[in-house]
Amino acid sequence: MKNHGAHEPIFCTIIPPHALDKLAQAQEPAVAGAARRTLQRDAFERTQRRLTTVLGAPAVAAPAAAAPGTPHRTIYDAQHKTSLPGKKVRGEGSDPGQDATVNRAYAGLGATYELFFSAFARDSIDANGLPLDATVHYDEDYNNAFWNGEQMVFGDGDGEIFLDFTLPIDVIGHELAHGVTQYTANLTYFGQPGALNESLSDVFGSLIKQYTLGQTADQADWLIGAGLLAPRVTGVALRSMKAPGTAYDDDVLGKDPQPATMDDFVRTGRDNGGVHINSGIPNHAFYLAATELGGHAWERAGQVWYDVLTGGELSEEASFADFADLTVTAARTRFGAGEELQAVQKAWEQVGVREA
Repeated sequence: MKNHGAHEPIFCTIIPPHALDKLAQAQEPAVAGAARRTLQRDAFERTQRRLTTVLGAPAVAAPAAAAPGTPHRTIYDAQHKTSLPGKKVRGEGSDPGQDATVNRAYAGLGATYELFFSAFARDSIDANGLPLDATVHYDEDYNNAFWNGEQMVFGDGDGEIFLDFTLPIDVIGHELAHGVTQYTANLTYFGQPGALNESLSDVFGSLIKQYTLGQTADQADWLIGAGLLAPRVTGVALRSMKAPGTAYDDDVLGKDPQPATMDDFVRTGRDNGGVHINSGIPNHAFYLAATELGGHAWERAGQVWYDVLTGGELSEEASFADFADLTVTAARTRFGAGEELQAVQKAWEQVGVREA
């Protein structure tokens, strides 16, 4: 077993800095202004996260009355300010209100809890009933959503490039899955381990969407953030696991930079060493394995990925090859030398991480 250190909270956003940098250079003042303000806010929150890590984050415990199998959700409204968590507007078990954003956040937290509990017998993010808190209506024209190590936060978007960040359920699932990684493998948020961190959030975000919709692997769209882009944007989502690099190609937002294989691996010092870019490679490997196996992706391919994430053997500094080797071992351990093992091996070979 690897000895993972403290569960270091990291600040993870769904929109990567390179996309916001591109928007900040737009000719339209409204688009550029919203992107710059979002970048400034993200930089501030990232610094706050580091300070919290140094000084010690407050412990969050499950409520005494919480029973396993039941989420404990609280939704707050920042009222377009930046103080967290904001005003409490909905608690666990209360009826939906008039605010659709609040209701979507509540439902998305529940869907994430449900997938992890039903498919993997995991009781919340930390496997010990951690309360799920989310803040909506954060800041003005804020073009992001993030997990800050303790809670979810959603912006409303600027309405020009991005819409309300609670719209895609996989965005909610993606950010909460960062919390699962934080409490398990604690992957370093830089380079290949950082791209694995991002990819695992895309994998489980997609599985949450598929589970909620009752979809099989061949029915799923394998898009991350479908419905988030405003109508004027030429694109369908933030990322595509099926065809990395094809999610958007827009005059203002730019082109989706994700590679699908190691042949196009991007070496960069930006975006923490390309964590949102090179995640396309392990994303594509999961898509290939899941679609090769068919059926519900969380039952076999998802189980293998979950086994590796939570099994204790995954190093905080793991490379793509390290992760791939562990998935092969996990597939053999759980399913034997059958089609699951072959699908996983073949997937990593197809993206160039393992040799045929």
